[in-house]
Amino acid sequence: MVRVRVRRLPGVAALLTAGAVVVSGCGTQHAARQAQAPLPASPPAAAAQQGPSATAERVSAPRKTLRLGAKGKAVTWMQKRLIELGYRPGKTDGQYGGTTLAAVWAFQKVNGIKPTSTVAKRTWEALETPRAPKVLVPNGKATRAEVNLTKQIMVLYVRGEVKLITHVSSGSGVPYCETADWQGKEQRFCGSARTPTGNYRTTWRASGWHKSYLGELYNPIFFNGGIAFHGALSVPLYPASHGCVRMPMNVAVELPGLLGKGVPVHVRGAYKRA
Repeated sequence: MVRVRVRRLPGVAALLTAGAVVVSGCGTQHAARQAQAPLPASPPAAAAQQGPSATAERVSAPRKTLRLGAKGKAVTWMQKRLIELGYRPGKTDGQYGGTTLAAVWAFQKVNGIKPTSTVAKRTWEALETPRAPKVLVPNGKATRAEVNLTKQIMVLYVRGEVKLITHVSSGSGVPYCETADWQGKEQRFCGSARTPTGNYRTTWRASGWHKSYLGELYNPIFFNGGIAFHGALSVPLYPASHGCVRMPMNVAVELPGLLGKGVPVHVRGAYKRA
């Protein structure tokens, strides 16, 4: 088990003078940091601009106000609709739990709705006539991942089509110093808890729970040194990680089968705290 004691420091200068190992990211770094130079681009397919969210089919939502814990046909309808649009609400079991909530948050953020657990008029209207996620790299490769730090979402494009849209939680931006038992001895690690913007590519990965000096990551896929996509038991509505991109566990189970090695990862934006 990793034993961690947390102490917040006032800034990066304090980190550099604390006599600690300065780290970037939240995982064990097995690969060299990727350069942030522009990646070669190819014209995107038309579907990449629209995605599954831009459907011409007219649908009629149940319009029943739903709150977390709700059950029934309206929940099942919402789950099926979210899946049609590229989101991952989990099983279509008619139960509005935490997994479905994360998909609702992602959908609301894409559609300009303040994330909430309550599904009411605005969310139902958006489910009837949804927006496509904003394309961050219009001339990007047909298969790529785009991380929108402003909205805290990740969109995966596969062969020019939106394949997956998920809620994420990126680096908190709060400098930290933590002491952990690592490689047989007690060590101190410090960092800025940032998820840097730039252009990267996926590198190495691990299956299942992977223990690092800052905790455990589920099915991590690294793309920028020690920074990875990974599943987490806590994926709040605000940036909370050491620098990695946290995502719901059900998405982390599926992602390795969709996101290969050497795939471009574009990180853009900045989260604005209220």
